[in-house]
Amino acid sequence: MALYEHIFLARQDVSGQQVDALIEQYKGVIESFGGKVGRIENWGLKSLTYRIKKNRKAHYALMDIDAPAAAIHEVERQMRINEDILRYMTIAVEAHEEGPSAMMQKRDRDDRPRRDGDRPERGFDRDRSDRPRRPREDRA
Repeated sequence: MALYEHIFLARQDVSGQQVDALIEQYKGVIESFGGKVGRIENWGLKSLTYRIKKNRKAHYALMDIDAPAAAIHEVERQMRINEDILRYMTIAVEAHEEGPSAMMQKRDRDDRPRRDGDRPERGFDRDRSDRPRRPREDRA
């Protein structure tokens, strides 16, 4: 069996529980074909770069799949029919990543409190004592 990463976007109108139900539905389809679903990540509601079918946001979900090609074809066929799915993408991979995906790592990084040393130096906060001062014309 081949290894795949499968990502899909669900409409912004559906709830989180409905997204979980969609994941379980497609997981059942894959398992009925003799495949296995490994890691499942629900990335939540995120803004889209551009509108897709009048939606500005979408629920993102990622699944690591170990299944035959027929299972992937059936999942994609069902996603084309489902009105709640905006887009999907399946990629064949050599091996699945261990640990959380890059999107989940980014979320963990954003949740940490910032330290003072993490801020980039802003242009107007620097010491400008080394610059020569121009005399102002309007001063008396």
